[in-house]
Amino acid sequence: MANIDNKEQAELDQQDMEDVEEVEEEETGEDANCKARQLTAQMMQNPQILAALQERLDVLVGTPTGYIESLPKVVKRRVNALKNLQVKCAQIEAKFYEEVHALERKYADLYQPLFDKRSQIINATYEPTEEECEWKMDEEEEISDEMKDKAKIEEEKKDDEKEDPKGIPEFWLTVFKNVDLLSDMVQEHDEPILKHLKDIKVKFSDIGQPMSFTLEFHFEPNDFFTNEVLTKTYKMRSEPDESDPFSFDGPEIMGCTGGI
Repeated sequence: MANIDNKEQAELDQQDMEDVEEVEEEETGEDANCKARQLTAQMMQNPQILAALQERLDVLVGTPTGYIESLPKVVKRRVNALKNLQVKCAQIEAKFYEEVHALERKYADLYQPLFDKRSQIINATYEPTEEECEWKMDEEEEISDEMKDKAKIEEEKKDDEKEDPKGIPEFWLTVFKNVDLLSDMVQEHDEPILKHLKDIKVKFSDIGQPMSFTLEFHFEPNDFFTNEVLTKTYKMRSEPDESDPFSFDGPEIMGCTGGI
């Protein structure tokens, strides 16, 4: 298939269409419908046909259907009333997201002491107590005493063979590589840099300021750059567009800036 040129592919697509037409003209009943469905399924697996259909659909999006224009004047008036109601709904929804942002800001302050201690443990500036390290397994995590003893022996053996590592090595690199939304972004050349990432902090815009948030990436000294902190600020908007209020679907990122 990879060796078929555009002309040959077009001829095959045309043949597929002719086959469907022949089925419709020459056969009737369930057999004809079955064959037509099979041929349609085959065409839908063709990337060029799918691309052509998508292009056609993109053109049709937003194209007036003429339905509203065909309505009686009295009905059009009621439709306009519904549109005005929808705009007001969008305005209320925008306020809702503004309050959500304020709530995120509030709870960020509650989370921060926990995040600070997490950072201290990761970077070996705080050693958790025995009580803090105690983890109660649930039923699915329970293992036999034999397996526990075996795991303990293996762990002690590894501890004897290696020096005691500090904190939790390569914590953030491991997180990035195991979170679906982030794993595809991490390239091989990024890994040596991310090994030096100590912490990530999120800071929300102050009360009364335009909606935004800043990501702070804190690095330990490394051979790649001298900056201790890299930042990325995302500016957001949570209000309907006056020219197209019906497209409002929550806050949208309007731009971003990097900083050092």
